[in-house]
Amino acid sequence: MSLLPLLLLVSYYVGTLGTHTEIKRVAEEKVTLPCHHQLGLPEKDTLDIEWLLTDNEGNQKVVITYSSRHVYNNLTEEQKGRVAFASNFLAGDASLQIEPLKPSDEGRYTCKVKNSGRYVWSHVILKVLVRPSKPKCELEGDLTEGSDLTLQCESSSGTKPIVYYWQRIPEKEGEDEHLPPKSRIDYNNPGRVLLQNLTMSSSGLYQCTAGNEAGKESCVVRVTVQYVQSIGMVAGAVTGIVAGALLIFLLVWLLIRRKDKERYEEEERPNEIREDAEAPKARLVKPSSSSSGSRSSRSGSSSTRSTANSASRSQRTLSTEAAPQPGLATQAYSLVGPEVRGSEPKKVHHATLTKAENTPSMIPSQSRAFQTV
Repeated sequence: MSLLPLLLLVSYYVGTLGTHTEIKRVAEEKVTLPCHHQLGLPEKDTLDIEWLLTDNEGNQKVVITYSSRHVYNNLTEEQKGRVAFASNFLAGDASLQIEPLKPSDEGRYTCKVKNSGRYVWSHVILKVLVRPSKPKCELEGDLTEGSDLTLQCESSSGTKPIVYYWQRIPEKEGEDEHLPPKSRIDYNNPGRVLLQNLTMSSSGLYQCTAGNEAGKESCVVRVTVQYVQSIGMVAGAVTGIVAGALLIFLLVWLLIRRKDKERYEEEERPNEIREDAEAPKARLVKPSSSSSGSRSSRSGSSSTRSTANSASRSQRTLSTEAAPQPGLATQAYSLVGPEVRGSEPKKVHHATLTKAENTPSMIPSQSRAFQTV
């Protein structure tokens, strides 16, 4: 068999069965699915073009058609207004244009061109890629020196597989972009990185990048390692502040109580003075039985008694006008006594003095009779 007939046979089967093309595009972009033919040149009125879509679940639907000189492109709600012929389909370019792309547009597209018993099929596999969503960076663990810390990064959406990559962001010249030496990546979950035995040099900015065929997104988190001693100092300072506040509160409370007590004592002191201001009353004490014998000299001592009574009355007047202390009143009585005795010789007659000399013991008994009780 010669070579020429074989080539013609292969070209026939290719034209009949169509070609297979795979196209990858990112969502929200524009795509053109190719379909070329030569069936419209002889007879344009009988030309028929149809695009079919078989989705990933095996369901088939018509996307766009040309028949009887009319184009029908609103056949599905999902692709309504987003599909159209890209060029002059009558001249042989029946390519399909979709804009903007959506993940639901993914699947196997078939272009069928028929005219006067001849037909051409072409197949295009369209894959719609979705860019990873912005990942979320999180910290799990303790940020104290010597502890372990886990960096977590994950995107909620995007075409699989999504690759995660952690690195440091240099904030100063000379800083390394690589992770600390004691770092372990979880290969079952590449978005997790374990930082072991944290040191002060582990502090800094860490960036996680999530990427796939459609693109990449990243997030940044700051790691601040703290000294264990500094935490203790902070706790001690807080305790000291609380204790100082309690001490100040206690001192203020004691001062208020002391002022209240002094105010209460000042208010009660005038009442005590009024109660003690009354001078003790003086009363005559009946002479004892031992002095009953002296009553016979009543005529001689009558002037002395009258003088003592007047002195007692003046003594009570002075004690009432004096200070309210009982001691001062008693002192006033003691001072009056000598003056009374001193004035007796001036008022008593000579005969009375003669009798008083014969009975010297009567004078002390009389003075004792005017003592306060």
